[in-house]
Amino acid sequence: MKTSAAKASKGERSRLSAEDWAEAALDLIAEQGVAAVAVEPLARRLGVTKGSFYWHFPSRDALLQAALERWEAHEEQDVFGRLEAVPDPGERLRALFQMVAREFRSHVVYSALLKAPDHPAVQPVIGRVSQRRLDYLTASFRQAGLARTDARHRARLTYAAYVGFLQLNLQLHQARMPQEEFDEYVEHLMDTLVPR
Repeated sequence: MKTSAAKASKGERSRLSAEDWAEAALDLIAEQGVAAVAVEPLARRLGVTKGSFYWHFPSRDALLQAALERWEAHEEQDVFGRLEAVPDPGERLRALFQMVAREFRSHVVYSALLKAPDHPAVQPVIGRVSQRRLDYLTASFRQAGLARTDARHRARLTYAAYVGFLQLNLQLHQARMPQEEFDEYVEHLMDTLVPR
């Protein structure tokens, strides 16, 4: 006969998936940084025991890796994937700027990861994401009519503006810009960087 603890443990496993844990870890990274990811606080946050965690992951590092992979996959599938439907290269770049501007949670996670560039799990993810973004931007600027070298320079400038904006907000401990001011900033970036 099963005890109520065993039944509860089985119920927790069926309710929470590995994706739920990874998503909760991303939320914690966004709020408190990479170092804050720990099993007990996440279990409390999710309202389950640590046993639920160990059903899905062998260690905290495995959870962190799953969370980072989830964040990375979101960008590749949800952001870049949606843009493929926009046939005009200039309009696709403008759509990218608009889409990225609305991805607040992704910015917060990325900002938190920028604070931990030497972490062994974070470093390769940041490297892959940055390279993929630069490659995508370079190809997009090429498709919009820029020469190879000009496209590469424009991609670096665009990405540097993005990372610099995040870093500036971190260093100055700034809250989110008022929406109207932020929209004007994004419009200025598009007018400045997207070829016409």
